[in-house]
Amino acid sequence: MKRIITTGLLAGLLAALPAAAQVKRYTEIKSTPLPQFKVPQPETYTLKNGMRVFLMEDHELPIVAVRAIIRTGSYWEPQNKVGLARLMGVVQRSGGTKTMTGDQMDDYLEARAAFVETGAGGDQSFATMNVLKQDFDDVFKVFVDVLRNPAFAQDKLDLAKVGANSAIARRNDNVGGITNREIGRLVYGAASPLVSLEEYGTIAAITRDDLVAWHKAYYVPNNIMIGVSGDFDSKTMKKSIEAAFGGWPKGTSPALGKIAYQAKNKPGVYFIEKPDVTQANIAMAHLGIEQTNPDYFAAQVMNEILSGGFSGRLMNNIRTKKGLAYGVSGGLGAAFDRPGLMRLGMQTKSASVYDAIAALKDEVRALTVAPPTDLEMTQAKEAILNSFIFNYDSRSGILAQQMNYAYHGLPANYLEMYRSNIEKVSKDDVLRVAKAYVHVDDLSLLIVGRAADFPKPLDTLGNVTKLDITIPKKPGA
Repeated sequence: MKRIITTGLLAGLLAALPAAAQVKRYTEIKSTPLPQFKVPQPETYTLKNGMRVFLMEDHELPIVAVRAIIRTGSYWEPQNKVGLARLMGVVQRSGGTKTMTGDQMDDYLEARAAFVETGAGGDQSFATMNVLKQDFDDVFKVFVDVLRNPAFAQDKLDLAKVGANSAIARRNDNVGGITNREIGRLVYGAASPLVSLEEYGTIAAITRDDLVAWHKAYYVPNNIMIGVSGDFDSKTMKKSIEAAFGGWPKGTSPALGKIAYQAKNKPGVYFIEKPDVTQANIAMAHLGIEQTNPDYFAAQVMNEILSGGFSGRLMNNIRTKKGLAYGVSGGLGAAFDRPGLMRLGMQTKSASVYDAIAALKDEVRALTVAPPTDLEMTQAKEAILNSFIFNYDSRSGILAQQMNYAYHGLPANYLEMYRSNIEKVSKDDVLRVAKAYVHVDDLSLLIVGRAADFPKPLDTLGNVTKLDITIPKKPGA
């Protein structure tokens, strides 16, 4: 039967080949309608202690994945101890537990081809586990132990600090890293925890007691979501979760303040001298929008038209037609609980820095004066929707995204509504959103490069503020 199907499929492809061969331009290729895509919904419930649980069975492979999300992160750490959340996330796993050292845990997990990891980002921390089905019970005990009873071994904290200091010492080595970091600080404001920098002094100030206190404050069941996907039976999994976490007493919900950032960036020209580079890195930005903004979907279409790979305006016009950039990209960014960045970036020869900046501004300004073409709209929507399907081709990926949306208070059907909301976007919507949220004259312009190689003085662009990115010395050095 399989051979008959294969032969039939091959015959069909050969029959279609002459017609396809007649197509001479990519614009002549007719795409077929996307198939219906129904997003699987996880089973959700809440334990008596407030821990929220998400379950999604997937019997394709004999693997079980567990992910816990903890409502905390570096955005709420004290500014004199920047790095605390990240170091706690590292040492929570590497420092072992009261029953197993971190090194013993490494051996234990390696023997079972499993992993348990922990970490912290800006607005959430996490613990993850991946294991073969037959080893779930054993490795889940380790996962639970790490989540609830970390030992925070002092020697592992010391080792993590060495790594942190090494990263601080190297942070000005990469011109791309400098550009990305400093444009964010220009827009959000250097004092905002969104762009805080770990320094030798802040790392030195962090103690083991700080890690213990951080864990005690935030790692309570009513501040945690846990999701399980993979090859399991839901009834059995519920019993395992109840046995592991049901007796964990509910804690005091920690108060997480609103994340501070400056309400408006200071437009202007900013420069960082990097004498060891042969090209200029350019970034422009102002505040963007929040993901809960109803215009988010129109912004996605606008971004695709502006910067959707080689078919986007930026690459097509600035790189391909004008030859002014090696790489160029940008768009109106969205974030949870704060605005993202309307951000543009490119790399160009030092000799063409001014022409490249002018071309980039022209492309962005064009968004705000005329609607996109029908062809641009069609291509942008197809690109977004096709990639959307492939982004969620695994149940573990869908569960992770569903948990993330739930964490930020979005409705359970948000992912399912995504497609229809993109399809509804019109040309007028794109123009309206561009006019509302894209403001060329409000952009902060940052150039990182070697001024001596530029064809004209920097003040050709206006008043220039030079930024000092010197790394503060170690305490006592």
